[in-house]
Amino acid sequence: MHVLLTAGPTYEPLDPVRFLGNRSTGKMGYALAEAFAAQGAEVTLVSGPSHLPDPASPRIRIVRVETAAEMFAAAAEVAAKTDVWVFAAAVADYRPAHIAVDKIKKSGETLMLELVKNVDIAATLGQRKRAEQFAVGFALETTNELAHAQDKLHRKNFDLIVLNSLRDAGAGFGHDTNKVTVLDAAGQIVNFELQSKADVARGLVSLILARLTPSS
Repeated sequence: MHVLLTAGPTYEPLDPVRFLGNRSTGKMGYALAEAFAAQGAEVTLVSGPSHLPDPASPRIRIVRVETAAEMFAAAAEVAAKTDVWVFAAAVADYRPAHIAVDKIKKSGETLMLELVKNVDIAATLGQRKRAEQFAVGFALETTNELAHAQDKLHRKNFDLIVLNSLRDAGAGFGHDTNKVTVLDAAGQIVNFELQSKADVARGLVSLILARLTPSS
C-alpha cells in the first residue's frame, strides 16, 4: 500500500522577509506517517515548513515544500499512484497577490494587502479520485464544528474526515496530544479522547485500514 500524506503549514511569501502562515507544527501528520509505515505502507510525506526531524522509517519519503502551490504540485505528482490520501496539512486558503521584491518598509498607519485564493488541494484531487482510492481529510474548526466538517466531507469527496476543535484543551496546533472526532459519509462518528498524537495516529491508521479491508 502506498499512502500520500500532507502535513504541516504552508508559508505564503509577502516579501523576502515576511510570509503569511499558521501555527501548525506538522506533529499530527508526521505521527500518521510513522503509524502507516509501522503497518508496512510506503508513505510519501509532503511536508510544509516544520522544525520536526525527518521521520526515521525508511518507508517514508519526505518531500519538503513551502507554499500551497508547491504542496499541490508535489501531491498531484504522486496522487494517481497511491492508494490512500491523507490531507493533514494546514494549507493557507489565500496568498498575497503580489510578492514584493524588496522588504516592505514601514510607511503610514495602515498597510493594505490584496489576497488571492490558493488552490484547494484536497478538493481538486478529490475530483480525480478513483473508486478504489481512499481519501481522508482534516478539519480544524472553531464554530459549528460538525456541520463544517460534514460539508467538507461531501464537498471534497472524502471517505473520512477528522475533526479538531480549537475549543478542546490540549488539542490542535502545537500540542503533543490531540482529541478528534472522525466522521464518514454514512453519518457514523468515532470519538478519540485526549491522548498522545502518536496514539491518535495509530488509532486513525487502524480505522482506515479496517475500512479498506471490510469483514467478510
